[in-house]
Amino acid sequence: MTGSNLYAAMKQRFPADLDTPFLQTADGATLSYGALDQDTARVAGLLKSLGVTPGERVVVQVEKSVANVVLYLGCLRAGAIYVPLNTAYTTQEVSYFLGDANPGLLVCDPQRESELTIVAEAVSVDHVLTLDPTGQGSFEKALEEATPNDEIWACNADDLAAICYTSGTTGRSKGAMLSHGNLLSNAETLVELWGFTADDILVHALPIYHVHGLFVALHCVLLSGSRAWFLPKFDADEILRLIPQSTVMMGVPTFYTRLLDHPELNAELCTSMRLFISGSAPLLVDTFEAFEQRTDHKILERYGMTEAGMITSNPLDGDRVQGSVGFALSGVDARVAAEDGKICAPGEIGVLEFKGPNLFKGYWQMPDKTREEFRDDGYFITGDVAMMDAQGRVSIVGRAKDLIISGGFNVYPKEVELVIDELEGVLESAVIGVPHPDFGEGVVAVVVPEVGSAPKEGDLLAAISDQLARFKQPKRLIFVEALPRNAMGKVQKNVLREKYTSLFA
Repeated sequence: MTGSNLYAAMKQRFPADLDTPFLQTADGATLSYGALDQDTARVAGLLKSLGVTPGERVVVQVEKSVANVVLYLGCLRAGAIYVPLNTAYTTQEVSYFLGDANPGLLVCDPQRESELTIVAEAVSVDHVLTLDPTGQGSFEKALEEATPNDEIWACNADDLAAICYTSGTTGRSKGAMLSHGNLLSNAETLVELWGFTADDILVHALPIYHVHGLFVALHCVLLSGSRAWFLPKFDADEILRLIPQSTVMMGVPTFYTRLLDHPELNAELCTSMRLFISGSAPLLVDTFEAFEQRTDHKILERYGMTEAGMITSNPLDGDRVQGSVGFALSGVDARVAAEDGKICAPGEIGVLEFKGPNLFKGYWQMPDKTREEFRDDGYFITGDVAMMDAQGRVSIVGRAKDLIISGGFNVYPKEVELVIDELEGVLESAVIGVPHPDFGEGVVAVVVPEVGSAPKEGDLLAAISDQLARFKQPKRLIFVEALPRNAMGKVQKNVLREKYTSLFA
Protein backbone atom coordinates (compact mmCIF):
# COMPACT_ATOMS: atom_id res chain seq x y z
CA MET A 1 0.00 0.00 0.00
CA THR A 2 1.66 3.23 -1.12
CA GLY A 3 -1.21 5.70 -0.71
CA SER A 4 -0.53 8.95 -2.55
CA ASN A 5 3.27 8.71 -2.57
CA LEU A 6 4.71 10.61 -5.54
CA TYR A 7 7.46 8.05 -6.11
CA ALA A 8 4.88 5.27 -6.25
CA ALA A 9 3.00 7.15 -8.97
CA MET A 10 6.24 7.50 -10.91
CA LYS A 11 7.12 3.82 -10.54
CA GLN A 12 3.74 2.81 -11.93
CA ARG A 13 4.70 4.65 -15.13
CA PHE A 14 8.20 3.21 -15.51
CA PRO A 15 8.76 1.49 -18.89
CA ALA A 16 8.09 -2.24 -18.99
CA ASP A 17 11.72 -2.73 -19.96
CA LEU A 18 13.54 -1.49 -16.86
CA ASP A 19 16.83 -1.36 -18.77
CA THR A 20 15.46 1.71 -20.55
CA PRO A 21 17.66 4.75 -19.79
CA PHE A 22 16.23 7.41 -17.49
CA LEU A 23 19.25 9.74 -17.34
CA GLN A 24 22.19 9.88 -19.73
CA THR A 25 25.18 12.09 -19.07
CA ALA A 26 27.38 13.72 -21.68
CA ASP A 27 30.28 11.43 -20.75
CA GLY A 28 28.25 8.33 -21.59
CA ALA A 29 27.08 7.23 -18.14
CA THR A 30 23.51 5.94 -17.94
CA LEU A 31 21.03 5.42 -15.11
CA SER A 32 18.30 2.99 -16.12
CA TYR A 33 14.83 2.87 -14.60
CA GLY A 34 15.65 -0.48 -13.01
CA ALA A 35 18.85 0.84 -11.44
CA LEU A 36 16.96 3.90 -10.24
CA ASP A 37 14.46 1.73 -8.37
CA GLN A 38 17.22 -0.32 -6.77
CA ASP A 39 19.24 2.74 -5.79
CA THR A 40 16.26 4.57 -4.25
CA ALA A 41 15.53 1.45 -2.18
CA ARG A 42 19.09 1.68 -0.85
CA VAL A 43 18.58 5.37 -0.03
CA ALA A 44 15.41 4.47 1.86
CA GLY A 45 17.34 1.79 3.74
CA LEU A 46 20.14 4.22 4.57
CA LEU A 47 17.72 6.85 5.86
CA LYS A 48 16.06 4.25 8.05
CA SER A 49 19.43 3.15 9.47
CA LEU A 50 20.23 6.78 10.31
CA GLY A 51 16.96 7.20 12.14
CA VAL A 52 15.49 9.59 9.55
CA THR A 53 11.77 8.94 9.85
CA PRO A 54 8.87 9.90 7.54
CA GLY A 55 8.18 13.61 7.88
CA GLU A 56 11.75 14.41 8.95
CA ARG A 57 13.71 16.88 6.84
CA VAL A 58 16.79 16.09 4.74
CA VAL A 59 18.63 19.26 3.74
CA VAL A 60 20.74 18.94 0.60
CA GLN A 61 23.28 21.41 -0.79
CA VAL A 62 25.28 19.68 -3.50
CA GLU A 63 26.30 20.18 -7.10
CA LYS A 64 24.07 18.67 -9.76
CA SER A 65 24.66 14.96 -10.23
CA VAL A 66 22.84 11.69 -10.93
CA ALA A 67 23.44 10.72 -7.29
CA ASN A 68 21.63 13.88 -6.23
CA VAL A 69 18.56 12.83 -8.22
CA VAL A 70 18.65 9.36 -6.64
CA LEU A 71 18.86 10.95 -3.18
CA TYR A 72 15.81 13.12 -3.89
CA LEU A 73 13.71 10.23 -5.18
CA GLY A 74 14.88 8.03 -2.30
CA CYS A 75 13.61 10.65 0.14
CA LEU A 76 10.22 10.59 -1.59
CA ARG A 77 10.18 6.81 -1.36
CA ALA A 78 11.00 6.84 2.36
CA GLY A 79 8.63 9.70 3.24
CA ALA A 80 11.42 12.08 4.25
CA ILE A 81 10.95 15.75 3.35
CA TYR A 82 13.55 16.86 0.80
CA VAL A 83 14.93 20.38 1.28
CA PRO A 84 17.14 21.52 -1.65
CA LEU A 85 19.43 24.52 -1.20
CA ASN A 86 21.01 26.63 -3.90
CA THR A 87 24.70 25.74 -4.16
CA ALA A 88 25.52 29.46 -4.13
CA TYR A 89 24.25 29.92 -0.57
CA THR A 90 26.98 30.91 1.87
CA THR A 91 27.72 29.15 5.14
CA GLN A 92 25.91 31.94 6.99
CA GLU A 93 22.80 31.43 4.85
CA VAL A 94 22.93 27.63 5.25
CA SER A 95 23.12 28.08 9.01
CA TYR A 96 19.75 29.86 8.92
CA PHE A 97 18.14 27.14 6.80
CA LEU A 98 19.40 24.37 9.08
CA GLY A 99 18.13 26.17 12.16
CA ASP A 100 14.75 26.73 10.54
CA ALA A 101 14.23 23.31 8.93
CA ASN A 102 15.67 21.34 11.88
CA PRO A 103 16.70 18.38 9.69
CA GLY A 104 17.87 14.95 10.77
CA LEU A 105 20.42 14.87 7.95
CA LEU A 106 22.49 17.35 5.96
CA VAL A 107 24.08 16.22 2.70
CA CYS A 108 26.72 18.53 1.24
CA ASP A 109 29.65 18.58 -1.16
CA PRO A 110 32.97 17.22 0.19
CA GLN A 111 34.81 20.53 -0.10
CA ARG A 112 32.31 22.18 2.28
CA GLU A 113 32.08 19.36 4.81
CA SER A 114 34.23 20.91 7.55
CA GLU A 115 32.58 24.35 7.56
CA LEU A 116 29.03 23.02 7.27
CA THR A 117 29.59 20.35 9.93
CA ILE A 118 30.35 23.15 12.39
CA VAL A 119 27.10 24.99 11.68
CA ALA A 120 25.15 21.71 11.59
CA GLU A 121 26.41 20.74 15.03
CA ALA A 122 25.53 24.20 16.34
CA VAL A 123 21.84 23.58 15.54
CA SER A 124 21.87 19.89 16.55
CA VAL A 125 21.70 18.21 13.13
CA ASP A 126 22.28 14.51 13.87
CA HIS A 127 24.10 13.50 10.69
CA VAL A 128 26.24 15.15 7.98
CA LEU A 129 27.19 13.18 4.86
CA THR A 130 28.97 14.29 1.71
CA LEU A 131 27.83 13.62 -1.82
CA ASP A 132 30.63 13.25 -4.31
CA PRO A 133 29.55 13.06 -7.99
CA THR A 134 32.54 10.73 -8.64
CA GLY A 135 31.07 8.19 -6.25
CA GLN A 136 33.79 8.41 -3.58
CA GLY A 137 31.95 10.41 -0.94
CA SER A 138 30.77 9.07 2.39
CA PHE A 139 27.13 9.05 1.27
CA GLU A 140 27.98 6.58 -1.48
CA LYS A 141 30.00 4.42 0.91
CA ALA A 142 27.13 4.40 3.39
CA LEU A 143 24.76 3.57 0.57
CA GLU A 144 26.83 0.54 -0.45
CA GLU A 145 26.59 -0.81 3.09
CA ALA A 146 22.90 -0.02 3.53
CA THR A 147 20.26 -2.74 3.49
CA PRO A 148 17.76 -1.89 0.73
CA ASN A 149 14.24 -1.05 1.86
CA ASP A 150 11.93 -1.99 -1.01
CA GLU A 151 8.84 -0.56 0.67
CA ILE A 152 7.36 2.73 -0.47
CA TRP A 153 6.01 4.78 2.40
CA ALA A 154 2.22 5.01 2.31
CA CYS A 155 1.18 8.64 2.66
CA ASN A 156 -1.72 10.97 2.15
CA ALA A 157 -1.80 13.51 -0.66
CA ASP A 158 -1.33 16.32 1.89
CA ASP A 159 1.83 14.85 3.44
CA LEU A 160 4.88 16.95 2.65
CA ALA A 161 7.33 15.88 -0.03
CA ALA A 162 9.60 18.94 -0.08
CA ILE A 163 10.27 22.32 1.46
CA CYS A 164 11.70 24.86 -0.97
CA TYR A 165 13.04 28.11 0.44
CA THR A 166 12.24 31.35 -1.30
CA SER A 167 13.65 34.73 -0.32
CA GLY A 168 11.32 36.93 1.67
CA THR A 169 10.31 40.56 1.30
CA THR A 170 11.29 41.11 4.94
CA GLY A 171 14.74 39.56 4.49
CA ARG A 172 13.86 36.23 6.12
CA SER A 173 13.60 33.30 3.72
CA LYS A 174 10.34 31.34 3.72
CA GLY A 175 10.06 27.57 3.33
CA ALA A 176 7.26 26.71 0.91
CA MET A 177 5.74 23.37 1.93
CA LEU A 178 4.89 21.21 -1.09
CA SER A 179 2.97 17.98 -0.67
CA HIS A 180 3.04 14.74 -2.63
CA GLY A 181 -0.38 15.70 -3.99
CA ASN A 182 0.77 19.18 -5.00
CA LEU A 183 3.70 17.84 -7.02
CA LEU A 184 1.85 14.90 -8.56
CA SER A 185 -1.14 16.94 -9.72
CA ASN A 186 1.10 19.54 -11.35
CA ALA A 187 3.29 16.96 -13.08
CA GLU A 188 0.37 14.94 -14.44
CA THR A 189 -1.18 18.11 -15.85
CA LEU A 190 2.08 19.15 -17.56
CA VAL A 191 2.72 15.73 -19.07
CA GLU A 192 -0.69 15.88 -20.74
CA LEU A 193 -0.56 19.58 -21.62
CA TRP A 194 2.91 19.43 -23.18
CA GLY A 195 2.35 16.06 -24.84
CA PHE A 196 5.10 14.06 -23.16
CA THR A 197 5.41 10.41 -24.23
CA ALA A 198 7.91 7.61 -23.73
CA ASP A 199 9.52 8.63 -27.03
CA ASP A 200 10.64 12.02 -25.73
CA ILE A 201 14.23 12.94 -24.96
CA LEU A 202 14.65 16.04 -22.79
CA VAL A 203 17.72 18.28 -22.77
CA HIS A 204 18.18 18.95 -19.04
CA ALA A 205 20.70 21.74 -18.32
CA LEU A 206 18.86 23.35 -15.41
CA PRO A 207 19.99 23.27 -11.77
CA ILE A 208 18.09 20.82 -9.55
CA TYR A 209 17.91 22.88 -6.37
CA HIS A 210 15.15 24.85 -8.09
CA VAL A 211 11.50 23.99 -8.84
CA HIS A 212 12.09 24.29 -12.60
CA GLY A 213 14.83 21.68 -12.91
CA LEU A 214 13.95 19.41 -9.99
CA PHE A 215 10.18 19.17 -10.27
CA VAL A 216 8.96 20.46 -13.63
CA ALA A 217 11.64 18.85 -15.79
CA LEU A 218 12.37 15.58 -13.97
CA HIS A 219 8.76 14.83 -13.07
CA CYS A 220 7.65 15.17 -16.70
CA VAL A 221 10.29 12.62 -17.68
CA LEU A 222 9.49 10.18 -14.88
CA LEU A 223 5.72 10.32 -15.36
CA SER A 224 6.02 9.68 -19.10
CA GLY A 225 8.71 6.99 -18.89
CA SER A 226 10.94 9.04 -21.19
CA ARG A 227 14.62 9.96 -20.81
CA ALA A 228 16.85 12.97 -20.43
CA TRP A 229 20.29 14.18 -21.38
CA PHE A 230 21.51 15.21 -17.93
CA LEU A 231 24.03 18.04 -18.19
CA PRO A 232 25.89 19.47 -15.17
CA LYS A 233 25.19 23.03 -16.33
CA PHE A 234 24.28 25.07 -19.39
CA ASP A 235 26.86 24.69 -22.15
CA ALA A 236 25.74 26.10 -25.49
CA ASP A 237 28.16 23.97 -27.51
CA GLU A 238 27.07 20.77 -25.79
CA ILE A 239 23.39 21.60 -26.16
CA LEU A 240 23.81 22.31 -29.86
CA ARG A 241 25.46 18.89 -30.17
CA LEU A 242 22.56 17.17 -28.40
CA ILE A 243 19.61 19.00 -29.96
CA PRO A 244 19.55 16.78 -33.11
CA GLN A 245 19.21 13.77 -30.77
CA SER A 246 16.47 15.32 -28.62
CA THR A 247 12.80 16.33 -28.73
CA VAL A 248 12.25 18.80 -25.84
CA MET A 249 14.27 21.47 -24.05
CA MET A 250 13.38 23.42 -20.93
CA GLY A 251 15.33 26.54 -20.11
CA VAL A 252 15.42 30.07 -18.78
CA PRO A 253 15.52 33.03 -21.20
CA THR A 254 19.30 33.29 -20.79
CA PHE A 255 19.64 29.83 -22.39
CA TYR A 256 17.92 31.05 -25.53
CA THR A 257 19.83 34.32 -25.80
CA ARG A 258 23.10 32.41 -25.53
CA LEU A 259 22.04 29.85 -28.14
CA LEU A 260 21.16 32.71 -30.46
CA ASP A 261 24.77 33.91 -30.18
CA HIS A 262 25.88 30.76 -32.02
CA PRO A 263 25.77 30.83 -35.83
CA GLU A 264 25.30 27.03 -35.84
CA LEU A 265 21.74 27.39 -34.54
CA ASN A 266 19.32 26.92 -37.43
CA ALA A 267 16.10 25.18 -38.43
CA GLU A 268 17.84 22.12 -39.85
CA LEU A 269 19.61 21.48 -36.55
CA CYS A 270 16.24 21.50 -34.75
CA THR A 271 14.39 19.10 -37.04
CA SER A 272 13.92 16.44 -34.34
CA MET A 273 12.81 18.96 -31.71
CA ARG A 274 9.10 19.30 -31.04
CA LEU A 275 9.14 21.76 -28.15
CA PHE A 276 11.26 24.53 -26.59
CA ILE A 277 9.95 25.77 -23.22
CA SER A 278 11.00 28.88 -21.33
CA GLY A 279 10.27 30.03 -17.80
CA SER A 280 11.59 31.31 -14.43
CA ALA A 281 11.97 34.83 -15.88
CA PRO A 282 10.22 36.97 -18.53
CA LEU A 283 11.08 36.11 -22.13
CA LEU A 284 11.80 39.20 -24.19
CA VAL A 285 9.77 39.64 -27.37
CA ASP A 286 13.01 40.14 -29.31
CA THR A 287 14.27 36.74 -28.12
CA PHE A 288 10.99 35.04 -29.01
CA GLU A 289 11.02 36.50 -32.53
CA ALA A 290 14.71 35.92 -33.20
CA PHE A 291 14.48 32.28 -32.07
CA GLU A 292 11.48 31.62 -34.29
CA GLN A 293 13.22 33.21 -37.25
CA ARG A 294 16.34 31.08 -36.77
CA THR A 295 14.73 27.73 -35.88
CA ASP A 296 11.10 27.80 -37.09
CA HIS A 297 10.11 27.08 -33.47
CA LYS A 298 7.95 29.32 -31.29
CA ILE A 299 9.19 29.11 -27.72
CA LEU A 300 6.42 28.03 -25.34
CA GLU A 301 6.44 30.43 -22.39
CA ARG A 302 4.82 29.44 -19.12
CA TYR A 303 4.54 30.91 -15.64
CA GLY A 304 5.03 29.41 -12.22
CA MET A 305 6.50 29.95 -8.79
CA THR A 306 8.03 28.03 -5.91
CA GLU A 307 4.68 27.91 -4.09
CA ALA A 308 2.90 26.00 -6.85
CA GLY A 309 5.12 24.77 -9.63
CA MET A 310 3.45 25.73 -12.91
CA ILE A 311 0.33 27.91 -12.90
CA THR A 312 -0.20 28.97 -16.53
CA SER A 313 1.13 27.93 -19.92
CA ASN A 314 0.83 28.77 -23.57
CA PRO A 315 -0.71 25.86 -25.49
CA LEU A 316 1.16 23.03 -27.16
CA ASP A 317 -1.25 23.26 -30.10
CA GLY A 318 -2.55 26.74 -30.83
CA ASP A 319 -1.24 30.27 -30.71
CA ARG A 320 1.75 30.97 -28.50
CA VAL A 321 1.48 34.68 -28.03
CA GLN A 322 4.70 36.56 -27.39
CA GLY A 323 4.62 38.47 -24.14
CA SER A 324 1.93 36.18 -22.71
CA VAL A 325 2.31 33.26 -20.31
CA GLY A 326 -0.85 31.62 -21.60
CA PHE A 327 -3.86 30.19 -19.79
CA ALA A 328 -4.37 28.76 -16.31
CA LEU A 329 -3.61 25.04 -16.20
CA SER A 330 -6.41 22.51 -16.02
CA GLY A 331 -7.79 22.46 -12.48
CA VAL A 332 -6.26 25.84 -11.63
CA ASP A 333 -8.51 28.86 -11.12
CA ALA A 334 -6.78 32.18 -11.81
CA ARG A 335 -8.02 35.74 -11.58
CA VAL A 336 -6.68 39.28 -11.54
CA ALA A 337 -7.71 41.43 -8.59
CA ALA A 338 -7.18 44.94 -7.26
CA GLU A 339 -5.43 45.53 -3.96
CA ASP A 340 -8.76 45.59 -2.13
CA GLY A 341 -9.68 42.20 -3.58
CA LYS A 342 -12.12 43.46 -6.22
CA ILE A 343 -11.93 41.30 -9.34
CA CYS A 344 -10.63 43.16 -12.38
CA ALA A 345 -12.47 43.16 -15.68
CA PRO A 346 -10.74 41.67 -18.76
CA GLY A 347 -7.91 43.93 -19.88
CA GLU A 348 -7.57 45.66 -16.50
CA ILE A 349 -4.31 45.46 -14.59
CA GLY A 350 -4.16 44.01 -11.08
CA VAL A 351 -2.41 41.28 -9.10
CA LEU A 352 -2.63 37.65 -10.22
CA GLU A 353 -4.29 35.30 -7.74
CA PHE A 354 -5.00 31.59 -8.06
CA LYS A 355 -5.92 28.36 -6.32
CA GLY A 356 -5.74 24.72 -7.33
CA PRO A 357 -4.41 21.28 -6.36
CA ASN A 358 -0.83 22.45 -6.99
CA LEU A 359 -1.03 25.25 -4.41
CA PHE A 360 1.40 24.71 -1.52
CA LYS A 361 0.42 24.01 2.08
CA GLY A 362 1.85 27.21 3.49
CA TYR A 363 5.19 28.50 4.77
CA TRP A 364 7.11 26.29 7.16
CA GLN A 365 6.65 27.53 10.73
CA MET A 366 5.20 30.84 9.51
CA PRO A 367 1.40 30.64 10.02
CA ASP A 368 0.99 34.41 10.18
CA LYS A 369 2.90 34.94 6.94
CA THR A 370 0.88 32.18 5.30
CA ARG A 371 -2.40 33.87 6.26
CA GLU A 372 -1.19 37.20 4.87
CA GLU A 373 -0.68 35.69 1.41
CA PHE A 374 -4.16 34.18 1.05
CA ARG A 375 -7.60 35.66 0.43
CA ASP A 376 -10.46 34.47 2.61
CA ASP A 377 -11.79 32.36 -0.27
CA GLY A 378 -8.54 30.42 -0.59
CA TYR A 379 -6.89 32.27 -3.48
CA PHE A 380 -3.13 32.82 -3.18
CA ILE A 381 -1.87 36.34 -3.88
CA THR A 382 1.16 35.92 -6.15
CA GLY A 383 2.35 39.53 -5.98
CA ASP A 384 2.82 39.56 -9.76
CA VAL A 385 1.05 42.36 -11.60
CA ALA A 386 -0.90 40.90 -14.50
CA MET A 387 -3.63 41.37 -17.05
CA MET A 388 -6.09 38.73 -18.27
CA ASP A 389 -7.97 39.05 -21.54
CA ALA A 390 -11.54 37.95 -22.19
CA GLN A 391 -10.35 34.49 -23.26
CA GLY A 392 -8.40 33.97 -20.02
CA ARG A 393 -4.93 34.51 -21.48
CA VAL A 394 -2.57 35.96 -18.87
CA SER A 395 0.22 38.49 -19.36
CA ILE A 396 2.60 39.37 -16.54
CA VAL A 397 3.25 43.11 -16.69
CA GLY A 398 5.19 43.75 -13.51
CA ARG A 399 5.79 42.74 -9.92
CA ALA A 400 4.06 44.16 -6.88
CA LYS A 401 6.61 42.87 -4.38
CA ASP A 402 9.70 44.57 -5.82
CA LEU A 403 11.13 41.19 -6.77
CA ILE A 404 14.20 41.03 -9.03
CA ILE A 405 14.65 38.01 -11.30
CA SER A 406 18.30 37.68 -12.31
CA GLY A 407 19.33 34.72 -14.43
CA GLY A 408 16.11 32.93 -13.46
CA PHE A 409 16.70 33.31 -9.71
CA ASN A 410 14.56 35.40 -7.36
CA VAL A 411 16.25 38.21 -5.46
CA TYR A 412 14.34 40.22 -2.86
CA PRO A 413 15.89 43.69 -2.45
CA LYS A 414 15.19 43.87 1.28
CA GLU A 415 17.39 40.85 1.99
CA VAL A 416 20.32 42.46 0.16
CA GLU A 417 19.70 45.90 1.67
CA LEU A 418 19.80 44.52 5.21
CA VAL A 419 23.29 43.15 4.59
CA ILE A 420 24.62 46.28 2.85
CA ASP A 421 23.19 48.65 5.47
CA GLU A 422 25.22 46.89 8.17
CA LEU A 423 28.53 47.61 6.42
CA GLU A 424 30.88 50.18 7.83
CA GLY A 425 30.55 53.53 6.07
CA VAL A 426 27.04 52.88 4.72
CA LEU A 427 24.12 55.02 5.85
CA GLU A 428 21.44 53.34 3.75
CA SER A 429 20.89 51.57 0.45
CA ALA A 430 18.23 50.80 -2.13
CA VAL A 431 18.54 47.67 -4.25
CA ILE A 432 16.91 47.55 -7.68
CA GLY A 433 16.91 45.44 -10.81
CA VAL A 434 17.70 46.99 -14.18
CA PRO A 435 17.82 45.43 -17.67
CA HIS A 436 20.81 43.19 -18.27
CA PRO A 437 21.62 41.65 -21.67
CA ASP A 438 22.55 38.24 -20.24
CA PHE A 439 20.68 37.86 -16.93
CA GLY A 440 17.44 39.64 -17.82
CA GLU A 441 17.87 41.85 -14.79
CA GLY A 442 21.06 42.86 -13.05
CA VAL A 443 21.09 43.55 -9.31
CA VAL A 444 22.22 47.12 -8.54
CA ALA A 445 22.69 48.72 -5.13
CA VAL A 446 22.35 52.49 -4.83
CA VAL A 447 24.26 53.42 -1.67
CA VAL A 448 24.29 56.54 0.50
CA PRO A 449 27.60 56.71 2.47
CA GLU A 450 27.74 57.97 6.03
CA VAL A 451 28.84 61.58 6.40
CA GLY A 452 32.61 61.82 6.18
CA SER A 453 32.95 58.30 4.81
CA ALA A 454 34.10 57.35 1.33
CA PRO A 455 33.63 53.58 0.88
CA LYS A 456 34.82 51.94 -2.32
CA GLU A 457 32.69 49.71 -4.52
CA GLY A 458 35.18 46.84 -4.52
CA ASP A 459 35.57 46.89 -0.74
CA LEU A 460 31.84 46.71 -0.12
CA LEU A 461 31.33 43.94 -2.65
CA ALA A 462 34.14 41.95 -1.04
CA ALA A 463 32.59 42.49 2.40
CA ILE A 464 29.27 40.88 1.41
CA SER A 465 30.72 38.07 -0.68
CA ASP A 466 30.48 35.55 2.17
CA GLN A 467 27.09 36.72 3.40
CA LEU A 468 24.96 36.49 0.25
CA ALA A 469 24.72 33.91 -2.50
CA ARG A 470 26.46 35.03 -5.66
CA PHE A 471 23.24 35.59 -7.62
CA LYS A 472 22.01 38.00 -4.92
CA GLN A 473 25.17 40.09 -4.89
CA PRO A 474 24.94 43.42 -6.76
CA LYS A 475 26.73 43.57 -10.08
CA ARG A 476 27.24 47.28 -9.47
CA LEU A 477 27.26 49.64 -6.48
CA ILE A 478 26.44 53.28 -7.18
CA PHE A 479 27.10 55.99 -4.58
CA VAL A 480 24.71 58.93 -4.23
CA GLU A 481 24.25 61.74 -1.72
CA ALA A 482 20.61 60.88 -1.06
CA LEU A 483 17.89 58.50 -2.25
CA PRO A 484 14.83 59.97 -4.02
CA ARG A 485 11.74 59.89 -1.79
CA ASN A 486 8.07 60.74 -2.14
CA ALA A 487 6.06 63.01 0.15
CA MET A 488 5.60 60.14 2.63
CA GLY A 489 9.34 59.53 2.80
CA LYS A 490 9.25 56.26 0.85
CA VAL A 491 12.19 55.57 -1.46
CA GLN A 492 11.11 55.93 -5.08
CA LYS A 493 12.70 52.88 -6.63
CA ASN A 494 10.88 53.55 -9.89
CA VAL A 495 12.93 56.75 -10.22
CA LEU A 496 16.15 54.81 -9.61
CA ARG A 497 15.20 52.11 -12.12
CA GLU A 498 14.49 54.72 -14.77
CA LYS A 499 17.71 56.60 -14.07
CA TYR A 500 19.92 53.51 -14.29
CA THR A 501 17.98 51.55 -16.90
CA SER A 502 20.86 51.72 -19.39
CA LEU A 503 23.59 50.82 -16.90
CA PHE A 504 24.32 47.47 -18.56
CA ALA A 505 23.35 48.43 -22.09
